[in-house]
Amino acid sequence: MTTLLIHHHASLEHDNPPGHPERVDRIKAINQILSHSHFKALKRKQAPLGRDEDIVRVHPDGYLAQIREASPEEGFAQIDMDTFMSPGTLEAALRGVGAAVAGVDAVFGGEAHNVFCAMRPPGHHAEARRAMGFCLFNNAAIAALYARERYDAERVAVIDFDVHHGNGTQDIFWADGDLFYGSTHQMPLYPGTGAASETGVGNIFNAPLREGNGGPEFRDAMSTIILPALDAFGPDLVIISAGFDAHRADPLGGLNFTEEDFVWATLNIMEIADKHADSRVVSVLEGGYDLRALAASVAVHVQALIRGSGDLLARIPDDEDDDDGE
Repeated sequence: MTTLLIHHHASLEHDNPPGHPERVDRIKAINQILSHSHFKALKRKQAPLGRDEDIVRVHPDGYLAQIREASPEEGFAQIDMDTFMSPGTLEAALRGVGAAVAGVDAVFGGEAHNVFCAMRPPGHHAEARRAMGFCLFNNAAIAALYARERYDAERVAVIDFDVHHGNGTQDIFWADGDLFYGSTHQMPLYPGTGAASETGVGNIFNAPLREGNGGPEFRDAMSTIILPALDAFGPDLVIISAGFDAHRADPLGGLNFTEEDFVWATLNIMEIADKHADSRVVSVLEGGYDLRALAASVAVHVQALIRGSGDLLARIPDDEDDDDGE
């Protein structure tokens, strides 16, 4: 498999107030792990700036103008209870949009079979007219609507295994039967959405998990609800909202996933993409707030994308990881 990593130093310029879990060190940990020789097969590309015309397919002009106007020249601007902007945030968020769109171009243009976008801030909580949950622009949804407009992708799916439900993606996809959203997540937990009864027009598939659930419950939910529905949908493109905060070490959730669970999910999603979508997968980073767990989980997720099988490369030694595991 040819795998493309899309990244940009602008992700390091988005600051949050001290003590905020969505911090610059997340990207530093990912950059460090993906610089290892195990990942020499990765193609790498800098994220372009996202274009207004791609953003406004999802977020109205007025919303985009509000985000631009809120961007501070110094200090922090508080957008909602836990979402902030610093002077470097706007470029970072626009590069996140650009990365997701460039990922779509790469898989439809034959540059890569699949893509991992290592960008922040995350996106799946951003609703069409509302920033929330650390998120300003919904990168996954923007990529989905771009693929439909630019490449006539008739059916686009987003699979989300973040510990938090992607209320924004669900909201944006809710009434469009040609868009699919499937999510496993802890419930009850922020943002309070994601019940199994939330089904849109038959295109929304939520499989909530209980606090303390781990790999067996996750794999059962994926195998009995999400993956069969995805297979029946027959996507032309699969986008992964790749949140790694369901890991047992993460401080913001109460699920007990291990790295092997993320590998299993990645490979099963790829299998369906192989069947229906000519292997096209674009994975965008969402959550993951324990640095060591995040780095290890991203490492195996990207290894799975590269190799397309469970035969992963040797584990990277712990001393190669960032030792700040808050």
